[in-house]
Amino acid sequence: MAGSSHSAQAVDTSALRAAGAARRCLVTGAVLPQAQLVRFVVDPAGHVVPDVAHRLPGRGLWLTARGDIVASAVAKRLFARAAKAPVAAEAGLEDRVEALLAQRCIELLGLARRAGTALAGFVRVKAALARGEVAVLIAAMDGAEDGCAKLAALAPGLTLASCLSAAECGAAFGREQVVHAALKRGAFADLFIAEARRLAGFRRGARVDAGER
Repeated sequence: MAGSSHSAQAVDTSALRAAGAARRCLVTGAVLPQAQLVRFVVDPAGHVVPDVAHRLPGRGLWLTARGDIVASAVAKRLFARAAKAPVAAEAGLEDRVEALLAQRCIELLGLARRAGTALAGFVRVKAALARGEVAVLIAAMDGAEDGCAKLAALAPGLTLASCLSAAECGAAFGREQVVHAALKRGAFADLFIAEARRLAGFRRGARVDAGER
């Protein structure tokens, strides 16, 4: 995963509220809501820059939020064609997007924790489920399946997001590792689901199982 280039794109919790407007994917031609796409812009030096927060200046170039789609756009030089100018799109651009999306998910969890709407740990999540407070279950991709299954069985129909590692989840909570976490109902839960779905398009084995909320 790429390094610290996410710092210029800190999470804006209002970024996806107006994401219903549709845009066309350069690769597939499909017209999709912005929340299912990744925006790119061309910087003054002529380099393609991912704008995962959808707020950098410049004309937007849109791709479906999937790693293979981004790789295809680079290989086929579709950014230059869409921009109608010679632009540089680096190989491995999909890895950079993955890193940025993962960081957004981590930052959202951290913001939710500070707002009191995110909790971590099997016992705490189980208790919150019993109280009917949970909107999203979060399971580390590298965590044990049995623990996740036990929690999911307590609340059938909830959205289950498994797209971050235990270390990444831990970073959001100021711990070394977190395997089980949850988000209470509210704006952070909705934002996290949208970002987790985008991230899942870039990570093998990641999934977001939509529940009836």
